Amino acid sequence: MTLLHLAKLHATGNDFLVRLALDDDTRPLAPATAARLCDRHRGIGADGLITIGPGDPGKGADCTMTLQNADGGEAEMSGNGIRCLAWVAARAGIGTAAEIVVDTAAGRRAVALSRNASGDVIAADVDMGPVTLGEEDVCVTVDGVEYWGDTANVGNPHLVCFVIDPDRVPVAQHGPRIELDAHFPDRTNVEFVRVHPPEVMYMRVWERGVGETLSCGTGACAAAAVAHNRGVADERLRVRVPGGELAVTLGETVRLGGPVVHVFDVDIDVAVDRPVKQTS
Repeated sequence: MTLLHLAKLHATGNDFLVRLALDDDTRPLAPATAARLCDRHRGIGADGLITIGPGDPGKGADCTMTLQNADGGEAEMSGNGIRCLAWVAARAGIGTAAEIVVDTAAGRRAVALSRNASGDVIAADVDMGPVTLGEEDVCVTVDGVEYWGDTANVGNPHLVCFVIDPDRVPVAQHGPRIELDAHFPDRTNVEFVRVHPPEVMYMRVWERGVGETLSCGTGACAAAAVAHNRGVADERLRVRVPGGELAVTLGETVRLGGPVVHVFDVDIDVAVDRPVKQTS
């Protein structure tokens, strides 16, 4: 029996399995294993799996983050994922009571923690670094529908498409086609957004290597930066997604904030993906 201890958390519905591996093998799990664990029908179910590795406090990092998407492939960054990581790291005593500094494949990120009267982390705010704006007016046609958008990078790639009503977009059908379009040799995340009024954005997202998710932190940051660059959005935005609401503040870097919820802990035999013990 090969037991693996995992915590499941979500941030506005974007859910992750988090593995604390400070003393164990800190390499990511085999892609097939990660994919099975994230499978919502045959595994635990999640949008991704995160491994927390040891940091180097002498160089300013409390821990490291390795992110695997639901398909088992590695990704550079997740804004909601790193906020979920911060909950688990805080419980393990990593960092300070107010902040955790994390090294990721997209660079170093500082996560500020909000706690309740009992000291439990209930929300997290992360400095996501700068958003790099890319090509404008990219047009992708799917089943006769033209989607126009701008590209942006928040440590991972995005195409932000402006639409009349995100709720009417067939995200599950058109999202994967856009992700794999020839414009994007490394594939892309896709946001379908509407801004109205200037401080409120409505967004649905197709995540590269995952599918449609209830929320996407990097997507919210990319979409806010693109919309502000277009002159249709304020520097402070409430981004409303199917899973809740995120707060995005633009500046030299972009900040992402929102709630974090612990769902349960589980010990699982990864040889058979069978839960052995689950605790709330």
